[in-house]
Amino acid sequence: METRRKRLLPILLALVATAVAPSAAAGDEREVVEVSGAPDGVVWAVQLSDLHFSVHHPERAYDFRRYVGPALAMVNPSLVLITGDLTDGKSKDLLTMKQNEVEWMEYKSTIKDIIETSQLPRRIFYDLRGNHDSFGVPTSGGVYDFYQKYSINANLRRKGRVQSITLENSGRKHLFVGFDTTMEIGLRGPTNVFGHPTDEQLIELDQALSQWDTDFNKAPVTKIVFGHFPMSFSALTESGKSMKDVFLKHSLAAYLCGHLHTRFGKNLKCYYRRTVQEPSLSEHYYQFNMQQGYAIQSNKENCSEEAAHIEEFWEWEMGDWRKSRTMRILAIDDGYISYTDIDFRLGSKSIIVLPTFPVDSRFMQRASASRDFKCHIMGPTTFDTVRALVFSKHEIVSVSVKIYDSRPGTLEVVFDSEMKRVDSNETRGHMYLVPWNWRAFEDPSPNRYWLQIEVMDITGDTSVSQLRPFSVNGLAARVSWTWKEFFVMGIQWASIYHPALWCFFSLIFSLLLVPQVSAMVFKDQFTYKYLCSNGNQQTLLKYLVGGFIWLFVELARVVLVWFLLLVYIIYLVVFPWLFGHPITEDGNLTYMTYKSWILKRLNSGNEVVHAGTPDVMVIVLPHLCFVLLPTIVILAAMAAERTAYREHYLLRSGKKKDDYYQKSRRQIEHEFFWNGRWIRKFLCLLCLVVLWKHWKHCRALVKAYTMNPLLHSPVHFFFIPALIVFAIYKTSSI
Repeated sequence: METRRKRLLPILLALVATAVAPSAAAGDEREVVEVSGAPDGVVWAVQLSDLHFSVHHPERAYDFRRYVGPALAMVNPSLVLITGDLTDGKSKDLLTMKQNEVEWMEYKSTIKDIIETSQLPRRIFYDLRGNHDSFGVPTSGGVYDFYQKYSINANLRRKGRVQSITLENSGRKHLFVGFDTTMEIGLRGPTNVFGHPTDEQLIELDQALSQWDTDFNKAPVTKIVFGHFPMSFSALTESGKSMKDVFLKHSLAAYLCGHLHTRFGKNLKCYYRRTVQEPSLSEHYYQFNMQQGYAIQSNKENCSEEAAHIEEFWEWEMGDWRKSRTMRILAIDDGYISYTDIDFRLGSKSIIVLPTFPVDSRFMQRASASRDFKCHIMGPTTFDTVRALVFSKHEIVSVSVKIYDSRPGTLEVVFDSEMKRVDSNETRGHMYLVPWNWRAFEDPSPNRYWLQIEVMDITGDTSVSQLRPFSVNGLAARVSWTWKEFFVMGIQWASIYHPALWCFFSLIFSLLLVPQVSAMVFKDQFTYKYLCSNGNQQTLLKYLVGGFIWLFVELARVVLVWFLLLVYIIYLVVFPWLFGHPITEDGNLTYMTYKSWILKRLNSGNEVVHAGTPDVMVIVLPHLCFVLLPTIVILAAMAAERTAYREHYLLRSGKKKDDYYQKSRRQIEHEFFWNGRWIRKFLCLLCLVVLWKHWKHCRALVKAYTMNPLLHSPVHFFFIPALIVFAIYKTSSI
């Protein structure tokens, strides 16, 4: 009997393990995969982002099938990372934003075809949600949550917000952690543009990144996080913590993201480093340069173990598939990370070249590389060869490398050599290398030497890698953002929203209240007659300031218009801006303030949730900046124009008739200008521009939240047009 029990025990344990496995898999499995068939110490992955599969644009899914499947078969990556916005979730006019199940069915079908074409295992695909994938999703796993029904992650029971997988090759670990920071309650657009990590999710992320920190073998670990939202569009947690703090703590190699698309620029990259000095207040809100935290290394590097840990990471936002048809290949070679972006707008690629060492000194160099170089931490074998991965549909005939010196003012070839393939019995990927005297390329300038690799296959087809600068010293070449790139990457919008909001409100209140007080205190100094009579006696600056204040003093004298403006601004601060359905049409009608949408949590009684902070800024700031502020300035100018024209008319009517003909031609033209009131007509034209902007803004809100402006938001929709019409009427007579 005892023997029989012993025989049954393993069977029972196996059954229990089988029963428990699905629930365990629902969380973060922290999978470990041994990479085979690749060169020693080298792994590579593919990133795709912002697919935006749409029923209105079937060519996106068609091109994805056409190009990505064969490209993945040729590259044969260890991982395929799809970082958000899998579907579009927008109407044809781009104004209504909600989930469309047909698009999700198209996504699932397309990915299935890609897996079959590429012959890659489904388990290496990781697809994260983007903000478009959470438009109008009230609860995770609910009837509107199609991500949980059609995504690869959901079908493989990866349901946690944090997912990790470790690739092992030649004793080196490469940890990839996916982080989903989409809204818990998915608002419809446009108030759904930020990532919203929670304190609990940051703890889970920290634990996932720490999983190899206590490894007794002390194998080198390269850590990479992939998500959808860049740092500039990621909100702080309730306790004020940021993903940046976790990333710096673990000295990530890179944070891979999407969201912004290439329409804002191609240099959407940013380097972060924790410095010894306390960061200035401005650094919490913006940074001007891509490598603002990159310190200039001294000649005497501290090689002690205490100084070994440098807290740093790169943030690399990649181009979108939606319009740019971009795919990124990212390789890790002995801890050095490099990538290349493939553009399929010009067709499929038969050859892809990815240099892995030396790395691009503009976008891939880290501060720790300088210490590695000076302290000889990486060992001579890392520096002894120039290396590149080559992927091709056909047999490769030749691979050559050229190094150019830019110091003469033109690119002059200083190194030209054939590269040899690393012997391997596998066909996963081909590594080519060539020995070089790397010490000959030591230079204090990080962009003096430039690298390019040329490949030719058996069909005669050739391909060259992008010309890129490098620095064996580990120094970084400075790259400046364009104003568009700075706008989306340099400004920390989650932190800057409330300061910007209150600056706008303070300015608007000042424009109304300060002139009113000035008129009461300095009664005779802010009138048209006083400014005209004393203009020559004042400095230009005082004259301009006095004239500017006079504009708003005249607005204050149109008492009813001034009072209505003041009441409207107070209304914007205290009361709801608009009512609507921010989640689904059949959901509860709710309202939005300048802070957030006010929602009631499902199945929790009267518990209130403030959703969409700071996402509502996309409604609040444009209204204040492009509608309300111009309206106040234009109405003030109209009030001032009325006063000036009245004074001019009375002055002219009091003159003798003969005096008119004694005036100069310039004076006559000036009087004709005032008599025709062309300034007023120009101001009325500006009013039409503001009204057009306001109508466009309101139309988008009506479509987005299915609002009836007559019932749900009459103040927000009709106050500005009514006030402008009333002000024109009040300032029309003299």
